[in-house]
Amino acid sequence: MTVPFQSAGNLAGSDLSLGYGKRLISRNLDVVVPAGGFTAIIGPNGCGKSTLLRALSRLLVPSSGQVFLDGKDIHNYPAREVAKRLGLLPQSAVAPAGINVSDLVSRGRYPHQTLLRQWSRADAEAVERAMEMTATADLATRSVDELSGGQRQRVWVAMALAQETPLLLLDEPTTFLDITHQIDLMDLFRDLNRNSGRTLIAVLHDLNQACRYASHLIAMRDGRIVAEGAPKEIVTAELVERVFDLSALIIEDPVSGTPLVIPRQRVRNVVE
Repeated sequence: MTVPFQSAGNLAGSDLSLGYGKRLISRNLDVVVPAGGFTAIIGPNGCGKSTLLRALSRLLVPSSGQVFLDGKDIHNYPAREVAKRLGLLPQSAVAPAGINVSDLVSRGRYPHQTLLRQWSRADAEAVERAMEMTATADLATRSVDELSGGQRQRVWVAMALAQETPLLLLDEPTTFLDITHQIDLMDLFRDLNRNSGRTLIAVLHDLNQACRYASHLIAMRDGRIVAEGAPKEIVTAELVERVFDLSALIIEDPVSGTPLVIPRQRVRNVVE
């Protein structure tokens, strides 16, 4: 596979086989994340979405194949350099015991600091911006341990935003959030993508949210990529049935003009 980029914010995988121990989940995956786009990875539980995201973020070493970040094998970068280029919101983040919100968000600035460059005004401003964008500024002095699941999720997003990387990877970012905060956060991600040119990749469970917010979809099933492209180009009743075993009607979302999936019934039982 030819690496089709050289500029910042580009990510791709070539001939990836991914798994845990002896258990392979995906084989021979080729994936190119459109630079400057908002990509959503969709598919049923256990299909390999988060595994692919972990490989793209360097958390998981492929059994075979390579991940390229800005034209270079991601495993050939020093860890600090990767952290300057790529921010990650993991699925199950754990905060140090007793840490407060401001201190946790500030950890997003660590990749930018060295022995010669300690905490600066630019770091403080980045943290302040991230907390304002995620509506967590009023939680600054609170212990993370005291927060609700939704509040903690927004704090973790703030830490990832404070990192200020050209690439941002998000594993189920709306987990624990009520519908209002889900929409607020997805609006924020869309604005980040459109206004700053950041490349976003998110694992999403809500297909309609993926269609509304993402410019590019990667649909997975059983560890394989079965379709990819713009939502209007690939989201059909046939694709939904193939990927999710769900009979559905696809109409135009009256608000966004994107595909809207109206479920009819599942094609087969979940337990067989």
